[in-house]
Amino acid sequence: MTDARLKTHADLVDRMATARGVDLQEAALRAHLTPSDISDLVLNCVGCTKPDVCAQWLEAQPGRVSETPDFCRNAEAFGELARRSD
Repeated sequence: MTDARLKTHADLVDRMATARGVDLQEAALRAHLTPSDISDLVLNCVGCTKPDVCAQWLEAQPGRVSETPDFCRNAEAFGELARRSD
């Protein structure tokens, strides 16, 4: 796995979290996530076969969204974090 691929997926995770209204750094500060949890989110994303579709979906969103796309491998985690941040 290349550094570029990891960076791409780390960016997608951060952008998807933001779209769901989740600040990953804030969630970590509030002990809702550990650094290992964030790594797991990125590794789950690396296993996705649709990163280009994800990036296009994220670019098309006008702001905060209530759901992630059906194909998102981290949908459940983002949903839980969004509930905690409300």
